[in-house]
Amino acid sequence: MSFTDIGEIVCDPAKALVFEHGWQSWSPTGTYRFGQTPPRAADANIQVLCYRPETPVPADTYQGEGLLAVDPGEGAPIFLWSAPDPLRVPSIRLRAEGGRLVVSADGPVRHERIEGGLDAALRGWATAMAAGFAPDRFPAVPPMWCSWYGYWDKVTDDDILENLRLAPRHGIEADMFLLDDGYEAEIGDWLEPRPGFGSLDRVVGEVTQAGRRAGIWVAPFLAGHRSRVFREHPDWLVGGAHAGTMWDQDLAVLDVTHPEAAAHLVDVFRTLRAKGITHFKLDYLYAGALPGRRSEDVDPIAAYRRGLELIREGAGDDAVLHGCGAPMLPSIGLVDIMRVSPDVALRVLPRSGDISQPSQLGARLTGAAREFLHARWWVNDPDCLIARPEMEAREEWAEHVHRTGGLRGSSDPIAALDEWGLDTTRRLMVPTRPNPS
Repeated sequence: MSFTDIGEIVCDPAKALVFEHGWQSWSPTGTYRFGQTPPRAADANIQVLCYRPETPVPADTYQGEGLLAVDPGEGAPIFLWSAPDPLRVPSIRLRAEGGRLVVSADGPVRHERIEGGLDAALRGWATAMAAGFAPDRFPAVPPMWCSWYGYWDKVTDDDILENLRLAPRHGIEADMFLLDDGYEAEIGDWLEPRPGFGSLDRVVGEVTQAGRRAGIWVAPFLAGHRSRVFREHPDWLVGGAHAGTMWDQDLAVLDVTHPEAAAHLVDVFRTLRAKGITHFKLDYLYAGALPGRRSEDVDPIAAYRRGLELIREGAGDDAVLHGCGAPMLPSIGLVDIMRVSPDVALRVLPRSGDISQPSQLGARLTGAAREFLHARWWVNDPDCLIARPEMEAREEWAEHVHRTGGLRGSSDPIAALDEWGLDTTRRLMVPTRPNPS
């Protein structure tokens, strides 16, 4: 869509601060002094994976996805432009032109001037945006243990069960054990185990018998080109949609408006639920909102929300849906927990220099900038605590996790923790704060 000028700000640009809100979980979000260059995608694949691919940002332009705010400085009211609701999410731009700051957008926008400073404006906006979509209150969520940052995609059933046994022995509270990426045969073939993983039924059975909840990772809207779904059901895929390249393969998108693909999606989650799994980490969700040719003529956000509704149908009303890599505003009211930052990593800085990529720096910056969403739209997930010795700057990362009100999760092999790591993990593995900060 084309952009139309919708407003301007008369102020001293040298004193102005601009808040950009990113499209999805991994998209950089933060406040920048006017003239400072915000983070942008390092390459075309990252633009697809971590930004809003259909609206790359021109040079010398600020862009928020569904929200852009400007603090003119000197105590002046905050200028805030935003989506009218979670179903319509325009890209909103700010540029300098002839001594003015000009705002443009590619869709309908709500404009407000708000007293009280930027932080208060963002909290008030989040509360208003949630009305009629998100619940009024969010119960405290107990801490979890996650396999990803300890075992990556080589995880086995024995790895999960070893940590299930070690957690109580070392006094580590974990209400739920999450089996992350690596158990599946291929991206898209969620009910077929990877050779060498072991038995999903064994994992779920022993976790639940131990009085813990079982969780699993699924990227429900993806079909890797090596998958059985991609080979056998090309009619189930969104035409012309490319979800990027990961796992050494190109990624296609499941068309949830196709009746057979929709039935398949429901069946996947119904089957996993029947095994005893009640927590579903839904990753790479941005794919469900990519434009393309679908069986029904619906806009991408409507298709995305339908996909989450189908997952809920299969998983059950009492299941926990945990979003990640997900379009933020379109997910309001449809997930219980949401990752609000890029992945953390064992290193402080991202390899590409792009803070949408795994790193402690990116996770800290974007996670802190989105703390105002916690217990207003969902329970925030700042990503997992990693406290073993090989974690760079582990004290700083632990302090970031401590400051958030959101989900606490340990992702170390418990046997790899030293005394500091064990003490820190015990201290930080507590339930979420239920009320907004």
